[in-house]
Amino acid sequence: MSLPSAHDVALATERRTAARLLLAHPLVTSDGPHADVFPLVRRHADWLGGRFQRVLGYRLLVDSSYARLFKAGLGARTGHRLVRSTGTPFTPHTYACLALALSVLVTAPEQMLLSQLVADIRAAAADAEVELEETGRAAGKRTLVAALRQLVEWGVLVETHGQVAVLAQDSGGEALITVDRELARVVVAGPLAQSRDGADLVRRAPDPGFDGPRTYVRRMLVETPVVYLDELTDAERDWLRTRQRREAQSFLDILGLETEIRAEGVALVDPDEELTDLHLPGTGTVAQAALLLVERLVARLRPAEPGHPATGGVLVVGVAVPDGLVDEVLAELVAEYGGRSNWQRAYVEDPTALREAVLDLLFRMRLLAPAGSLRSAGAGLPDGYADEVPDGRQVTDVRDARPDGEGWVLLAAAARYATRVTVRTAGVPRPDSGTPADARPPGQRSGPTDVQQELPL
Repeated sequence: MSLPSAHDVALATERRTAARLLLAHPLVTSDGPHADVFPLVRRHADWLGGRFQRVLGYRLLVDSSYARLFKAGLGARTGHRLVRSTGTPFTPHTYACLALALSVLVTAPEQMLLSQLVADIRAAAADAEVELEETGRAAGKRTLVAALRQLVEWGVLVETHGQVAVLAQDSGGEALITVDRELARVVVAGPLAQSRDGADLVRRAPDPGFDGPRTYVRRMLVETPVVYLDELTDAERDWLRTRQRREAQSFLDILGLETEIRAEGVALVDPDEELTDLHLPGTGTVAQAALLLVERLVARLRPAEPGHPATGGVLVVGVAVPDGLVDEVLAELVAEYGGRSNWQRAYVEDPTALREAVLDLLFRMRLLAPAGSLRSAGAGLPDGYADEVPDGRQVTDVRDARPDGEGWVLLAAAARYATRVTVRTAGVPRPDSGTPADARPPGQRSGPTDVQQELPL
């Protein structure tokens, strides 16, 4: 087998760079923040479009001034949320303002005053019977500004004279904005024409279509931190386990992602840490508290002898978190680090807010999850979804892999953040040992305890 030529290597690198950009930023413009890579997207548009369609079922539209990768959803509570400039997640009201603004902008004039846009949004809300009276108040104005700023970031709106932020000022203000109607039309990726209403749109979005299990599993792999086996149907588990090595090479070639395969599931890892909107370890009170919380939960709840299906054991994907343990550990952390680590006072003084923010981050990182029905049990499947396994083929048994009922479940990937212990002799750390938890700055990850035990608890 001959080695690839320099031209082949350069070609593969260009295509991989363009594919990674589109996966992380599905809407790229020629004059936006990624304008330097946009020419690569145009140059390899046909190849990229074919690969995204074949592998993930995503449609790619490339124009002279923009490229839009139409992704599909993964179901309820699995989306990548939008956030304000402060990091606060969009509320349902903010999303409503965003949707109403887009409905107006697809037929808006090329330039318009900000006040006229606001008036048109209110009129559209009235036609749709959406309550938006609070847009005249300070909080409502800030919500509308957050939606309009998102459109500015995407390039749908250009602040020609003034800024959309003047809308939130008490004294009022005016601005002239330029509208890119073409971009406004391609923002929404879901099947609008086939959907009866918003709820139906959300339900239809994750349907993988004809290719069924393989398309959905691939989407899960590239769009989420880790895929657990008990979150997949029988057909999806069967496809993943029989194809995982071949798929690993494909994701490495196309996107530069490495695959970690464990008994509990599969994760795609980006060595360059570019293709994620979540970071743990991370900066800030919530990220530091979340890391310390998960370390202590793993230390207290790790099963003594987790089973393995290959040896006749029972698969353990998650263990129950006892009632009150999260609050207990967070209280310990606030007492230990709240004062001397410059944690935000609002979180230190409001345990409920800290708990909600920490659990939300760990849930999106797929380290903790609320107990409940899973996809393997039929939850959230599209109508008529094919879930047939070839006759005679056995699939991994995921029954009782995690507890059901109520409360929270600590998931297998949390073991990646387990504390490493240093054994000291006369005050000198033993060679090749880790850093003790009490010697590390709060929020600094210690790393996995063992490369073969990164997923298992």
